[in-house]
Amino acid sequence: MCDLTTGVAIRCKNSNGGLRKVYLASFDTLGTATKDSDDAITGLSGSPSWYEYDLVGSANTYSETFASDEDAGTSTSEQTLTIQLPKLDKRTSKELKLILWGRPHVVVEDNNGNQFVVGLENGVTGSIDAGTGGAMSDLNGYTLTLTGREKEFASFLTSDLSSGGYGSISGSQITD
Repeated sequence: MCDLTTGVAIRCKNSNGGLRKVYLASFDTLGTATKDSDDAITGLSGSPSWYEYDLVGSANTYSETFASDEDAGTSTSEQTLTIQLPKLDKRTSKELKLILWGRPHVVVEDNNGNQFVVGLENGVTGSIDAGTGGAMSDLNGYTLTLTGREKEFASFLTSDLSSGGYGSISGSQITD
């Protein structure tokens, strides 16, 4: 049934744009997602290991386009995550290559503390632009664009990724 259930009032101006972190897990490790009545994920039956990527700056963005096709009778969500990772280095290059060879699942954490899963069922695919600009102040690093194509909007988590029920967060991170 597709009956409407509520409206949306004018809201307070108490949210901010931008992303704080993303977490990636290998494809097909999530198992089945358990959801509440708002379609938020309360737990996963699998045991994924999540790898944390810290983000800084305003070049990190997330957008989602949900569209229905009247002729085909279908609805799809295209989820696009773009992140910048400063500083070219061989270890990061190797890890990013593995991301593109696979179809990882991604948890995005925004600057409001919301966490949601991109590529829940199908994982994500993407591209990487690596390089350094001409000026000393230009980016020396990577721009990673990941795209998920799903049947529904990205699902929010009902509690913090680190609090359990969603797998474990690996302590491994590339530093200087």
